[in-house]
Amino acid sequence: MDQFTLNLLFVGASFALYIGIAIWARAGTTSEFYAAGRGVHPVTNGMATAADWMSAASFISMAGLLAFGGYGTSSYLMGWTGGYVLLALLLAPYLRKFGKFTVPEFIGDRFYSPTARMVAVLCLIVASITYVIGQMTGVGVAFSRFLEVDNTTGLLIGAAIVFFYAVLGGMKGVTYTQVAQYCVLITAYTIPAIFISLQLTGNPIPALGLFSDISGTTTPLLTRLDALVTDLGFREYTLQDGTPSAVINMVLFTFSLMIGTAGLPHVIIRFFTVPKVADARWSAGWALVFIALLYLTAPAVGAMARLNLIYTVYPNGISEEPIIYEARPDWMKNWEVTGLLSFEDKNGDGRIQWYNDQNAEFQASVADRGWVGSELTVNRDILVLANPEIAQLPGWVIGLVAAGGLAAALSTAAGLLLAISSSVAHALFKGQLTPHMSEKNELLVARLSMAVAIGVATYLGLNPPGFAAQTVALAFGLAAASIFPALMMGIFFKRINNHGAVAGMLTGLVFTLVYIFLHKGWFFIPGTNSFEDTISGSLLGIQSTAIGSIGAVLNFVVAYFVSNATEEPPQEIQDLVESIRVPKGAGMAVDH
Repeated sequence: MDQFTLNLLFVGASFALYIGIAIWARAGTTSEFYAAGRGVHPVTNGMATAADWMSAASFISMAGLLAFGGYGTSSYLMGWTGGYVLLALLLAPYLRKFGKFTVPEFIGDRFYSPTARMVAVLCLIVASITYVIGQMTGVGVAFSRFLEVDNTTGLLIGAAIVFFYAVLGGMKGVTYTQVAQYCVLITAYTIPAIFISLQLTGNPIPALGLFSDISGTTTPLLTRLDALVTDLGFREYTLQDGTPSAVINMVLFTFSLMIGTAGLPHVIIRFFTVPKVADARWSAGWALVFIALLYLTAPAVGAMARLNLIYTVYPNGISEEPIIYEARPDWMKNWEVTGLLSFEDKNGDGRIQWYNDQNAEFQASVADRGWVGSELTVNRDILVLANPEIAQLPGWVIGLVAAGGLAAALSTAAGLLLAISSSVAHALFKGQLTPHMSEKNELLVARLSMAVAIGVATYLGLNPPGFAAQTVALAFGLAAASIFPALMMGIFFKRINNHGAVAGMLTGLVFTLVYIFLHKGWFFIPGTNSFEDTISGSLLGIQSTAIGSIGAVLNFVVAYFVSNATEEPPQEIQDLVESIRVPKGAGMAVDH
């Protein structure tokens, strides 16, 4: 059986499972559509949250960034996992106790302001659509290779599938679909990693294999990798850039990812689906366990993929001649079709030179070998999906990875779209514009808003502002700057009033969004940026992925000063804040 047929079988079987579950668990009421009837077990919810969380950025893109960025990109690991601790301790139980369906509802009621609700909806939509762009990037990468179609067709197929099961099932369908997707994606991620770890180190646990010796030698894997990448003119894999500006950016970026995690609405609404307040905290704990299975494996996947890629191009060692282009392995030919891997024979010798040609000193040292520039371009998002092929694993493993990559991208996209639809239909239309809307019409508005969001994200996904994980990091910055401070102040500070909350959210959102556009292009249109998105070329010496931390600080400061310059919140609102923090009991969801 050829590889294309195997891919179709694995992807088709997994989609049939997801869609079948969506139909079986179809939502019949708004409570089931938004919060799964509040009947989800914490372990089940933790697994669904993990699938919701481990998007194309985690599954497809993060290991690729780690492979090429080394220690410098470890912020993704620290920020995305550390944020869950904040979420479990500071937000999840209190928001569940408040008993509303959505983040804008909490903000609208806590700050007793329709304007605050509207601003929260705006913040949520901007952050969520930016996040979905990253997911659509991952969907395009996965489909373009495994179904042998172009990127545009892959995006359209993925968008249609997301629309079908997210719109049909709502939160009830999405929850149980995501449990199945978690099982698929974690299996697809770990099995190839175990095979490759055994090949390279003889250790079946990838996280331990990363720190083991290369099989048949006494040389640690990371020591070998450091030597190889420096021999090719790159920075040492395990070396941190210790310059003050780089350290500041790393700290700000990690902090932005952490508080962005705690402020992302599609994750927060998962904690409204459990029966009790204590279950919300347990759900966050279980989610962290399930997420850790992938995040502990990702550094090994990245490092081993980089090592295998170097071995592929330089099979006889870096001091010898690289591989002849015509003798390149089949996996390179397969990925060349997608345009995500390309070769340009700059010196006409028919061989593939791959090294850091931006290192002027190294470039001069290899001039006598006739090397005039690096000739291989590899999109970092392909590395996890190409990993089984690079390691020459069996065809069924490659098909399994195809299904896992698509499960990761589609599960998060569905959760994000549900967050958007619930905010628009429940918080905006039902809660503000048309309070007497029937349940039937509310579900219709929710599904229509989901369709519009899919259309916008698919269109923008054709020209994303970066690799999938980088695009997602921008969404975390927007959530960190706008939503997280409002939630924190709403729960822990009685003095923050409606004027302060609105001013703070708008300040954080506008500052962060404009800064991102100045560096990534207005509305992510290529060529419209005013500054380079590098530490040295950026406006404030801070890259766009790290600016969310500054936006969050501005949000807190503006909200504090505006609130203190205006009247106190009503007494009943202050009493409400006190009652949210009392650790006992939680009422049922209150509808409008």
